[in-house]
Amino acid sequence: MPGTATGLSAGPRTSEAALIDRARRRDEAALREIMQANNRRLYRLARGILRSDSEAEDVVQETYVRAFTHLEGFLGESALSTWLSRIAINEALGRARRRKPQVELGSLPEATLEAQIIRFPLSSAATDPEKSMAQREIQRVVEHAVDELPDAYRMVFIARVMEGMSMEETAELLGIKPETVKTRLHRARTLLREHVEKKIGPVVMDAFPFAGRRCERLTEAVLRRLGIGA
Repeated sequence: MPGTATGLSAGPRTSEAALIDRARRRDEAALREIMQANNRRLYRLARGILRSDSEAEDVVQETYVRAFTHLEGFLGESALSTWLSRIAINEALGRARRRKPQVELGSLPEATLEAQIIRFPLSSAATDPEKSMAQREIQRVVEHAVDELPDAYRMVFIARVMEGMSMEETAELLGIKPETVKTRLHRARTLLREHVEKKIGPVVMDAFPFAGRRCERLTEAVLRRLGIGA
């Protein structure tokens, strides 16, 4: 499914090499496969720095344009997903520094085909609008809490928790020690818990709604069983 995978590391590296070779020849199917496998990760990493949906999408597109144009320079010393992630982080950091000079996540190595950006919609819950509304509100609280984390903690949290990257992968991606990843992740979780606990109380009051269509369905079902009404 587009946008649900986090990289190409699940398969053998030989398969990745073959895919990259096809991409170098501008094979459309290979390019699409690479984008679909990495869209979500790149979007989340970029958004973690910029805290803007539209700017994050711009960064993802620019990342692919740069990467696909310079695939000859990819030597396979790391996974393709890691290389793409570094390009995305560098691009996002550049944008962030232009508008907010104090942003600094550490120095990462600098690593353009038209790239299709896949949207990242909320999960559909159209059959239960009341529940959907509560879920969206809870999601909004959590997203805001993540956005409020200090830059360094936010990036570690996104990489380790939201993208499921290992301690070593996260350390390599962000240019820090594994021990630093562990410390920052612990602090990020503590800050998130404190923030969410302050905000979630009023929200959870509506977390299990029973109104609208659900209420109507139950009412009609009871009336039918009682032989009342049509």
